[in-house]
Formats: sequence, structure tokens, C-alpha cells
Amino acid sequence: MNHRSALGSWIRRFLMEYLVGERNLARNTQQSYRDAVRLLVVFAAAKTHKKVDELLVPDIDADLLRAFLRHIEEKRKCSISSRNQRLAAIHALAGFIAERCPEYLDWCAQLRIIKSKRSAPRPVCYLEKPEIDVLLDAPSPVTKLGYRDRALLLFLYNSGARAEEAAKLCIEDISLHSGADGALSSVCLHGKGGKIRICPLWASTTVMLKNLVAGRNGKEQVFLNRRSEPLTRFGIHEIVTRYARVAVSRVPEMCKKRIGPHTIRHTTATHLLRAGVDINTIRAWLGHVSINTTNIYAETDLEMKAKALGLCAVKSARSTKRWRDNPDLMSFLAQI
Repeated sequence: MNHRSALGSWIRRFLMEYLVGERNLARNTQQSYRDAVRLLVVFAAAKTHKKVDELLVPDIDADLLRAFLRHIEEKRKCSISSRNQRLAAIHALAGFIAERCPEYLDWCAQLRIIKSKRSAPRPVCYLEKPEIDVLLDAPSPVTKLGYRDRALLLFLYNSGARAEEAAKLCIEDISLHSGADGALSSVCLHGKGGKIRICPLWASTTVMLKNLVAGRNGKEQVFLNRRSEPLTRFGIHEIVTRYARVAVSRVPEMCKKRIGPHTIRHTTATHLLRAGVDINTIRAWLGHVSINTTNIYAETDLEMKAKALGLCAVKSARSTKRWRDNPDLMSFLAQI
């Protein structure tokens, strides 16, 4: 077998050299690309009746790729978004191979003919203020783990942090002040692509975090599990969904919403918008690269739309009251 046609050696270089060394992509992105390629080679091996290590680059042709995409949609029940993510990873692999081996340029072009599917954007799921209050109140602060969980939920709502960002948060990343000196508590979040942003913390969040990290090393992660090991993003997701079930038992209407860490993030953005915070500040708060990503909250929130509609509503009858008849205005003008 010609090693230049062996698919396995190309995949190894793609995952180990290109994604890590050349692109320095985030760990989650690397894992997403790896999973897409793994699913593809398992499917291709079954279709071609070969062992995985016997697959050649030409074995992955356009027909096989189309069959693979149908498989992950129909058999694995993946969403169109997931299907498009898998396709993007395979396109990246094909481009990587073609750039380094020009005889595969035509092969790469055939794969790249297959386009992403259009999908209707799903409405953003967020919680109303009474609903987020019920969720925050679900953990019992009497126990050690209950206190940690309430601090975690409050922190997620305060900062709008992603689950991954909360999992990686170290004690030295938070600056906690009593407020007596006028200083504002804040948190330094390490987001996607190594981007760093600073968010202010409420006094209530400050108090809970102070008690949670008291006497601990600054290098430690803030949120630990029962074995004093750092929580993972999956652990944080489990905590949020666990208390979401408690909240639903108290407010049955919440059962219509799929509640996870990102729901709390959406809730933060929506409530900031309702409070009158400008969209660009919310973009920086959440760590979005593009303002277009943040605009989804302005498009989704029904309350904001209702306020906008009220401003441009046609009055049923024109007011006959004159400005001279307004005592507040006359008083204001008299002071000038």
C-alpha cells in the first residue's frame, strides 16, 4: 500500500499536527473534528468491507460521503446542525490532504461539492425572572454540596459563563471585594480561542464565592466535586439539569423548556437587554466575536418587541392637551 494513499496516516497528521500544531484550535473543537472523522472511518470500513487501517483516501468518495451524511441524520438521529458540523470537519480533512498531495485536488473538489444544509434557527430558550429565581433557590445551602451548587448557579447567571469557562475557573481568576472600599468584585473568564473577558460580580455572588473558596490555594479550580476534584463541563451540565427538574416540580410551566447551562447564559443576555444594556456591551459580556451572534436576543425577546411596538403604535385619537397645560414641563422651563 502506498503510504500517500493510506487514509490512516493522513488522519493522524490532520489530528495531531494540523489541528493542534498549525491551527491551535480549542480542545473542544479538536474533539469535535476527531469524532466526525471516527464516525466516517467506521462507516466507510463497513461499506467497503475493509478494516479501518486498510482504508485508502479514494475510498472516501462523494457517494460514500452522501451516504454517511444520510446515515448520521436518519440512523443516528443527528440534527441538521450536527450534520453540517460533521461535514465541515470532513471538508477540512480533505483540504488538508489536497494541500499536501496535489494529486488529490480533484478528489477534494468532489467532496467539497457537497454543501451544508439550510436549517431554520431554533428560538433561543431562556427563563423569565420568576423561573430563574426558582432555579437558583432549588439547591439547599445547608449542605456543603448544596452551597456549592447554589454558588455555581448564581455565578452562571451573574456572569453568563459557558459551562467550560466555569469548569476552568481558578480562584486566582476572581477578584472579591467587600464593597466597603467602593471596589467592584469581578471575574476573569477564559473563553473560546483563548479570549479573555472580565465581568462584574454582584454582592450576593461575591459573598457566596468568598465562603466557597475561603482558605484554599489560588491555583485551585473554584468549583470542585465531592472528591475535591475540579468539576467538568459535563458535571456542571448534570448539576444544572438536576436542579431544573426540581424547579419544574415547583413551576410546571417550565417543563416546556430544555434547561441547561447555556439556557442560563441565554437568560443572562436576555435580562441584560431588558434592563437597557446596549447590545455591544452584552456582546463583550458574553464573549461573542460578532455582534450578529448577540443580536439573536434582540430578535427573540417578545417583551422587547412589545415595547418597540408600543413606541410606534398609532394613537386612536389625537390628544388635545397643549404643552402649556403640563405643570411639570412649565416648572422645568421656569428653572432655566
